[in-house]
Amino acid sequence: MDASLEKITDPTLAEMGKNLKEAMRMLETSQRRIEEENGKKPISEDIPGPLQGSGQDMVSILQLVQNLMHGDEDEEPQSTRYENGCAYFHEEEREGLTKICRLVIHSRYEDFVVDGFNALYNKKPVIYLSAAARPGLGQYLCNQLGLPFPCLCRVPCNTMFGSQHQMDVAFLEKLIKDDIERGRLPLLLVASAGTAAVGHTDKIGRLKELCEQYGIWLHVEGVNLATLALGYVSSSVLAATKCDSMTLTPGPWLGLPAVPAVTLYKHDDPALTLVAGLTSNKPADKLRALPLWLSLQYLGLDGIVERIKHACQLSQRLQEGLKKVDHIKILVEDELSSPVVVFRFFQELPDSDPAFKAVTVSNISPAAVGRERHSFDALNRWLGEQLKQLVPTCGLTVIDLEVDGTCVRFSPLMTAAVLGTRGEDVDQLISCIQSKLPVLTCTLQLREEFKQEVEGMAGLLYVDDPNWPGIGVVRYEHANDDNTNLKSDPEGEKIHTGLLKKLNELESDLTFKMGPEYKSMKSCIYIGMASDDVDVSELVETIAVTAREIEENSRLLENMTEVVRKGIQEAQVQLQKANEERLLEEGVLRQIPVVGSVLNWFSPVQASQKGRSFNLTAGSLESTEYTYVYKVQGTGVTPPPTPSGTRSKQRLPGQKPFKRSLRGSDAVSETSSVSHIEDLEKVEQLSSGLEHSNLEAHCPEQPLKAPAPTARQTEALQNKAQHPEDDHSQVEELERLR
Repeated sequence: MDASLEKITDPTLAEMGKNLKEAMRMLETSQRRIEEENGKKPISEDIPGPLQGSGQDMVSILQLVQNLMHGDEDEEPQSTRYENGCAYFHEEEREGLTKICRLVIHSRYEDFVVDGFNALYNKKPVIYLSAAARPGLGQYLCNQLGLPFPCLCRVPCNTMFGSQHQMDVAFLEKLIKDDIERGRLPLLLVASAGTAAVGHTDKIGRLKELCEQYGIWLHVEGVNLATLALGYVSSSVLAATKCDSMTLTPGPWLGLPAVPAVTLYKHDDPALTLVAGLTSNKPADKLRALPLWLSLQYLGLDGIVERIKHACQLSQRLQEGLKKVDHIKILVEDELSSPVVVFRFFQELPDSDPAFKAVTVSNISPAAVGRERHSFDALNRWLGEQLKQLVPTCGLTVIDLEVDGTCVRFSPLMTAAVLGTRGEDVDQLISCIQSKLPVLTCTLQLREEFKQEVEGMAGLLYVDDPNWPGIGVVRYEHANDDNTNLKSDPEGEKIHTGLLKKLNELESDLTFKMGPEYKSMKSCIYIGMASDDVDVSELVETIAVTAREIEENSRLLENMTEVVRKGIQEAQVQLQKANEERLLEEGVLRQIPVVGSVLNWFSPVQASQKGRSFNLTAGSLESTEYTYVYKVQGTGVTPPPTPSGTRSKQRLPGQKPFKRSLRGSDAVSETSSVSHIEDLEKVEQLSSGLEHSNLEAHCPEQPLKAPAPTARQTEALQNKAQHPEDDHSQVEELERLR
C-alpha cells in the first residue's frame, strides 16, 4: 500500500492516503464479515451511478481524485434515479431542511430580498409537519429562519384507518384550505419515509399529488430512504424519488464515521440556491463531500447494497422470531420492507370473545385503565433496559409513544453497521425476551394481589408509583406519621432503614430498595420483580411485623433513655439528702480536718452506708442490702415478649423466605410436602409428651421443690435465730467496710 502511494504525484493526496489507510482497513474488515454471513453478493445492475460494483483500492481512488483536480478525465453524463437533482452536504442533519426552507421562501416571495419580514407579514407562510416528526424539528426551523411558532402547522396522524403514525392526508387538505381562506401561504410540507419513532412511511404518492395541486414544496426524510439502493423497494418509499427534496444520512446506514449528510433537491435557478446557501464558491465547502465520496468509492455499489440489505434482513429475522413469542405485540407497518421493528410486552384479557372484552373494558374506570397502562409501561421499560444490557450489539432503544405507550425499538439501519450486529445476535435477543417473559407475567399478576394484601394489613400504606416495575411499593405508617405532610420524616426514615436491612438479611429471591415516594419525600420500600412462587400474604405480613418490631424497639430504647435520665436525677437528690443526714448525725466538729480526725479516733461513727442500684428493666432505684447480705443479685422484672406474626410458617430444609412451594406443583408433590410437615409436627408433639411423662414418673405425686439448703446456710440461719439483735450490727459493719 505504501509503495503504491508513491505513484501519486500530488503530495497532499499522498499524505491523505496514508491517513486513510487505517480507516479503509476497518471498512474492509466489516465488509468481509457481512459477505461471509450472507454468503453471496446481491445483484445490483438496476441501480445506476458512477460507483464501481465491487469497489476500488485506495491508490485507484486517489488517482481518480488527482485526475478530477487536474482535469485529466473526461466527464460523462450518468443516469441517476433522482433526476435533475443537486446535492448539498452538511454536518447537522436538520441544516439541509433549513436551507431548503430558505430556498422556497425566496422562490415564493419575490420581494423577500428587499422587503424582508414585511413580505412575510402581509402573507404569513405555513410549514406543515407531521405529528410523528422528530421532536424539536419545528422549533429548530423557526429559530433558524426567524419565523414565529404560529407559522408551524402540526398535521395529526390517522386514528381510524391505517397506521397510527402516518399523516392524515384528508385532514391535511382541510388544513391547507383553511389557511388559504385566512390569507396565508402554504409553503412546505415535511413527510416521513420512516418516522423517527417506529419507522412508518407516509403516503408519499398522495401527498405529492396534494402538493402539486396547491403549489407546496414536498420534502422527505427518514431511515427508509436507504432501501432505495435495493432492487426491491416498496411503492410508498419509491414515490420519494418524485419529491422536491430529500435528506439522506449515509453515515449511520453504512457505518461510516465522520461523513456528512446530504440533501438532494431539484431547482434550476443558481442565483436562488446561492442566496439560500445551498451552493458556495468557497473551496472548503466543496470539500465537505470528500470523506463520503472516498468511502463510497472504496465500498463500491455492491458493498453499499450489501450493508443495507443486511440491516433489512436482521429486521425481518427479528419479526419472524417475535411472531412465535407470546405476549409480544409488534408495531410494524409493512413487514416486507420496514427496517425498523418496534415491539412491546402486552398481556391480553383472559377471555377471547370480542364482545366480552368490549363490555369488560367499558366497565373499567379510567383510573384503572391508566393504572394498567402505567404498569405495562414500567414493565416494558424494565424489559428494554435488561435487553440492552444482555445484547448490547443489537443497539436497542426504549421509546415512549403517545398511543401505544413504552416500547422497545430495533433499528439496524442506524446501528448494525456501527455495532457489527449479526444474525446470531438477533437469535440471542429473541431467547432473552423469552427468558424474561415468565418474570413479567408473574409480576403483573402479583401486583394486584400485593395491592389488596397491603390495603388489608393494618399499619401499611400502598404507594402507587407508576415508574416502578416491581411488585409494588409500600410504606409503614408509624404512630407519629402525618399523612397530610409531604415533608421528610426522620422517624419514618429510621424505621424504613432498619426494615430494609432486615428484609435483605432474609436472603430471599426478591430485591428490596428504599427510595422516596412518588411526588413526596417520605421513605418507602420498593419490592422488585418476582417469580411465580412468591407468597404475597407472607411477604406483606413479614413487612408489617418487622416494621412494628423495629418501631417498638425504638420506642423502648427512647423510654429507657428517659427512665435512666429520671433515675439519675432521683439518685442525685437522694445522695444529697443522704449527705445532709450524715452531716446532721456526725455534727459540725467532725467535718473539721484536724478536729474531726481526733474526734473520730476517740468516738468512731457507727452510721451505716446505704447502697442503691438502678434497675433498667423496672426503671427504679433499689437498695443493695439484699445483694450484700445474701450475695445474690435480684432478677428484676421480666422484659416484655417480642411481638411476632400471627402466622408461623414452617419451611422445608433449604427453602428460601416468601417461597410458595406448593404453587405450580402436581398433586403428588403437594401431598408429600404436607405429609412431611405433619410428620415434623407429630415428632415435636411426641418428644414433648415423652419429656412430660418422664417428669411425672420421677415425681408422680409430689410437686417440684426448691433444692435443700447447704450446711453453711443452715448454720447461718441458726445463729440468726439465736442472736437476732446482732443481725443489724453485722449488716451495718459490712456496709461500712464496703
